[in-house]
Formats: sequence, C-alpha cells, structure tokens
Amino acid sequence: MARKLKTYQTSLGFFDQAIAAPSMKAALEAWGADSNLFHQGAAKESQDPDVIAATMAKPGVVLRRPVGSDRPFSEHAELPTDLGGGGPMKAARKSKGPKAKKPSRPVDKAAERKAALAYEREQRRREIDRAREEAAMQKERELRQQAVDKAQAALDKAEQEHAKRAATIQAEVEALEKRSQTEQARWDKERERLEAALWRARG
Repeated sequence: MARKLKTYQTSLGFFDQAIAAPSMKAALEAWGADSNLFHQGAAKESQDPDVIAATMAKPGVVLRRPVGSDRPFSEHAELPTDLGGGGPMKAARKSKGPKAKKPSRPVDKAAERKAALAYEREQRRREIDRAREEAAMQKERELRQQAVDKAQAALDKAEQEHAKRAATIQAEVEALEKRSQTEQARWDKERERLEAALWRARG
C-alpha cells in the first residue's frame, strides 16, 4: 500500500525547495542534505495549499524557487535576481508572514492516493536511473582495470626481457674480463721471457 505523502520545505543555497515525500528522511535524501535540517529548524512540513498542490502534482521531484520569493515552485527555477540582502526580496520575505496561513483545502483522498503512487513511480525511476549509472560506472571501472592489467602485464614482460638481456650481457662482460685477465697473465710471462732473452743478447 502506498504511503501517504506530506509536503516538506526548506531553503538551501539560492533556492527554497519543496518536495512531496512520505517522510522527513525521504525529503532530506532527495535534497541531498548531510544533516537533519528539521532538527536544526531549517526545514518544516509545509501547510501552504499552493506549495502542497505543486508538490503533489510532481511527487518525489524536488521543486525550487528563488530563495525568499513568492514565485510558484517548479523543477527549473531561475536564480534570485536580488542577492544583496536587505533589498525588496528580503522585505518581501518578511512581509509574507501573515499571508503564510492560507485556508486549508479539503483533503482529497483520491488525489492523495494518486500522488503517493506517483511518488513511488518516481522513486522506482530514480532507482532504475541509479542502477543504470552504477552499471555504467562498474563497466567503466572494469574496462579501466583491464587496461591497467594489460599495461602492467606489458611492463612485467618488458622488465623480464630486460633482466634476461642484462644477465646475458653481464655474463659476456665477465667472460671478457676473464679472457682479458688470462691474456694479461700470458703477456706478462711472454714479456719476461723476451726481456730476459734481450738482456742475455746484450751480454
């Protein structure tokens, strides 16, 4: 059975935000809040019939309007035009206090059920989108890992080949060194013999 939705409202950054959700926790998740805005007094359940009507028309979708304005909530709100603080926007925000209590509309059970079902559809759509994104990211990670493994294997093979060639060269160097030492010893003996013969010839 679909859970009954309530409209929650907060101000984050440049926008007032509102959403029809089954709980405060669901609203915080949709807003991407990393702290409990309700406990901090920065969020509340809205009693404004216009805001409720707008969110119930698109349950589960975060609606926005420029912070402090009386504009209707929508999915794609424009940035506030006055960010100076203390201008007409601030005055308008303060002056709307008494107007906030509008007469409540009669509860439409059928509309509530319809909104709750629409919220669940929106949640399922988001979950499917998240699953697709996660699958795409997983595929990208796998492809990247394959590329890393291939590059690592090529490096390992090249290092082994280098080590093999270096060992061969080192063996050749050692063999040449041994030949050089052998030749030096032969020459020392030969030179001594020839020098002795020369010394004898000079008598």
